[in-house]
Amino acid sequence: MRYSEDHKAQTHQRIIDEASRLFRRDGVGATGLQPLMKTLGLTHGGFYAHFKSKDELVATALRQAAQELDQVTAKIQAGPEPLAGLIASYLSDAHRANPGAGCPLPTMSAELGQRGQASPITDEVVKSRLAMIEAGLPGADAARQSVLVLSALVGTLLLARSVSDPELAEHLLTSARELLIEQTKG
Repeated sequence: MRYSEDHKAQTHQRIIDEASRLFRRDGVGATGLQPLMKTLGLTHGGFYAHFKSKDELVATALRQAAQELDQVTAKIQAGPEPLAGLIASYLSDAHRANPGAGCPLPTMSAELGQRGQASPITDEVVKSRLAMIEAGLPGADAARQSVLVLSALVGTLLLARSVSDPELAEHLLTSARELLIEQTKG
């Protein structure tokens, strides 16, 4: 049976969507192609009709995750206190509990950095987050302070996701959120 070009494009996008979610939730290494395709009701061999390699899918899926992050950030930036809104949203229970729908940096940074597989997509995400944070900071030292804020956001979220005690996770998120908002108001 022949499928239309539209069907192939839709299937291609479904693969990217699911891979983006799984890479953020489970990591790139833990996401195998066969289970990914099976989740979508597709065959492992069918993967190669859409992508040359897993590396190509990783790049595409992580770029999509970054674009989704940009869309969320744009909504937050439209609010009255963009940087405080970003901090509150990033260090929230909802973001902690839903890594598959969240920022790709905690998973990407830990996994790709540990493997010595730095990614240009990570560069793009880090640079865009730093610029956005810097724009919300007062003073001549905003560029350096943006590094500290981004590091605190990603590190706190990573720690909060890694502990089993829900009270400790909440303590980490709340403390960092309050301190960062206080420190970034100038």
